[in-house]
Amino acid sequence: MSRSLRRGALAATAVVFSIASLAACGAGNDAQTLQIKPDNAAATKGDIEVQNALVITQGQKGEKGPAVVSATVFNNGTKAQTLDGITLPGGKGKVALKPAEGSGKVTVPALGYIVIGGKGNASAVIEDGAAAVRDGEVQKVLFQLSSTGGIELEAFVVPATGAFAPFGPTAAPAPAASPSGTPSGTPSGSPSGSPSAGATGAAAGATPSGSATGTPSGSPSHSAGH
Repeated sequence: MSRSLRRGALAATAVVFSIASLAACGAGNDAQTLQIKPDNAAATKGDIEVQNALVITQGQKGEKGPAVVSATVFNNGTKAQTLDGITLPGGKGKVALKPAEGSGKVTVPALGYIVIGGKGNASAVIEDGAAAVRDGEVQKVLFQLSSTGGIELEAFVVPATGAFAPFGPTAAPAPAASPSGTPSGTPSGSPSGSPSAGATGAAAGATPSGSATGTPSGSPSHSAGH
């Protein structure tokens, strides 16, 4: 890795903590005062400013799976804009953009900001991240806004380890069909039928009921007559 890339990676590590603090705050009229000025992966066009842009891959080297784009998008204008898409001009991966809640487009509020990446925030998932990007590279990323248009910058590609882990891609859950079917069928069928039939016949049969009722009730009645 070149000296410039090492310097940029260290700067990216520092600014990721600022992303975490911004994610905990809501957008408001004082959003401009929350902006930081990193020395990498930032670009401004019109009312829109993109900061702290990173491409984050899987945590383990060589691990296959999606990657994500993480960034903070500020809107310094008085009109809300939508983030219509994120693309990698130099890559092959398709980026799926989703809002923090519900469906539809991601909205950057007026005089506010949004955080992309991390729990509870909007997400931008590069579906075939392992083939599209590699750790240590610098990847061009294009943010497409509804009014401002396209904003292109160069983002560092880092693995989802250390400070970057909370903003990295989520691992796909393992299939659970096989374990759930075997235990659930075996115990429920056998115990439920067997005790029910045996216990009912023995307890509710004619023999115990007749023997207890006939003998005691006739004998005491007869001796009382004498």
